[in-house]
Amino acid sequence: MADSQWRVPLFEPDFGEAELAAVARPVREGWLTMGPRVAELEAAWQAHTRAQHAVAVTNGTAALCLCALAAGLGPGDEVLCPTLTFVASANAVRFMGAEVVFVESKGEHDLTLDPADCARKITPRTKAIMVVHYAGFPADMGALLALSREHDLLLLEDAAHAVFTRVTAGEEERMCGTWGLCGAFSLFSNKNLTSGEGGMVATGDADLARQLRLWRNHGMTTATMDRHRGRALGYDVVVHGYNYRLDELRASLALAQLDRLPGFLAARHRLYNLYREALAELPVVLPFGDQVPPNGTECPVGIHIMPILLPEETDRLAVMASMRERGVQSSVHYPPIHLFSAFTRQGELPALPRTEALAARQLTLPLYPTMGDDQVTVVAEALGAALSRL
Repeated sequence: MADSQWRVPLFEPDFGEAELAAVARPVREGWLTMGPRVAELEAAWQAHTRAQHAVAVTNGTAALCLCALAAGLGPGDEVLCPTLTFVASANAVRFMGAEVVFVESKGEHDLTLDPADCARKITPRTKAIMVVHYAGFPADMGALLALSREHDLLLLEDAAHAVFTRVTAGEEERMCGTWGLCGAFSLFSNKNLTSGEGGMVATGDADLARQLRLWRNHGMTTATMDRHRGRALGYDVVVHGYNYRLDELRASLALAQLDRLPGFLAARHRLYNLYREALAELPVVLPFGDQVPPNGTECPVGIHIMPILLPEETDRLAVMASMRERGVQSSVHYPPIHLFSAFTRQGELPALPRTEALAARQLTLPLYPTMGDDQVTVVAEALGAALSRL
């Protein structure tokens, strides 16, 4: 249910009887911590993404931290990371004691990280590239794969936005999150499929998958449910691990959402193209617009958010306030990470003028599967009125 103050909220989850039944199931079964529903979700994720292994965890940040741990990051290592992303992409690197080297976005029509700027910033200490698929749109995997092979770098994928986005590099097509050493996904409340909190790590390495399962469960050799059901009498702790387990309630809810995901993605595709028409006469830029095919054709992108770029020198806060007066919620994705206090305290600010200029113009419009055509019109009219007033 949308917040009553908004004619058009930024997002709205779509829950129904299937989700209610899914949440009730583990309650009736009497087991709530990691168990059969988690295993079922992992198997379904593998099938949908064609990943060889999928490991469910508590949230997307935990998934990113496990990716950083899997890469063996530590003090003295550098990781290339876009600054135009959620802070978790960089925090996961810092948690391991490694340094984050921020890189520019490509430009107006592609806000993902720039492979050319990555190449300029590689040093003998560079160990990995944190690839972020922004708004559901894939980064330039062809160029990034070539760069990683040339310099023997690991690729870690933040696919929190890009659930089931397909990308082609060379002659190969894969899902985002399945190209590198491992990929992290999020099931947060505003994601394309949600369980409130939750995450997934995908990898093609069987040994790494076994290690990930140990790390998420305190390094224990058996799970609590195995002991509860008498399948094991004890356990050993073979590595230092964490409690990154996903619970049965969220796993069951995610499974119900997963069944509905194709419909969700089709609705997002259709709404994106409605926005394209509604905004055509306004002085705004739609990044990634050339990657979205017309309605009626298959869309390879699992579109997550609706980013636009305002005209240069526009007072974005005034635009947002004007739209709010008309009952339209908007947001910013994202303030550049390198300008946050936790990162500016680390020393001299990096020079990222292109991304700073793009970020100052970025505005996120409402987008969610239950959004009506008339609500797209309301948003476009509110944006047009705000720009006219300014």
